Formats: sequence, C-alpha cells, structure tokens
Amino acid sequence: MNYLAQINIGNAFTGGGNLNLTDPANISKMVSAIIAGSLSIAGVILLFLLIGGGIAMIAGAGKSDPQSVEKGKKAATSALIGFVVVFSAYWIVKLIETITGLNLIGGTP
Repeated sequence: MNYLAQINIGNAFTGGGNLNLTDPANISKMVSAIIAGSLSIAGVILLFLLIGGGIAMIAGAGKSDPQSVEKGKKAATSALIGFVVVFSAYWIVKLIETITGLNLIGGTP
C-alpha cells in the first residue's frame, strides 16, 4: 500500500518536469492515457449493459411482453455501438500516433 502513495502522476506525463500543454508529446500522452482508460471502462460498461439487456429480453419473452424484449434489444445494441465507437477512437489515435512518430499507447516515447 505504501507503494501506491509514492506514485507521482505528474512525472508520468512530464518526465519529472512541469506540465507543458504546448508540447505535442505531453498532449499525446494525456490523450493516450484517457483513450486507453476509457477503453477499459467501456468494456466493463458493455458487459453490464449486455447482461442487463439479455435479462430484459429473457424476462420479456417469459411474460410475452414485446415492449420489454424491444427495450432489452435496444440496450444491447446501444452497448455494442458505443463500444465500437470507443474501440474505433482507440485505433484512430493509435494510427495517428504511429503516422506522426508519437507511438505512445502502451509504450514509452
């Protein structure tokens, strides 16, 4: 637990210096961290929405309630579309970083 208290988040982005947002390398590091984190969060949200949508579809089918089945389908479809958007954003950022030479997602500059 003491190890977590010793982590300086500012050093991860700035290399020990001041955060300079006019430097493209610092901005790309921040964007990469945000995109990578949002991909993980989107995966967890996708899991819960798919489970919830599946339960709603099963419960609606058991009660012969077509509206409940439709709500479950919409929830599952929306979850999948949202995850595809976040996943696409990750790969677009990865492509841009590779083209520009700032290959930072999952690595060091």
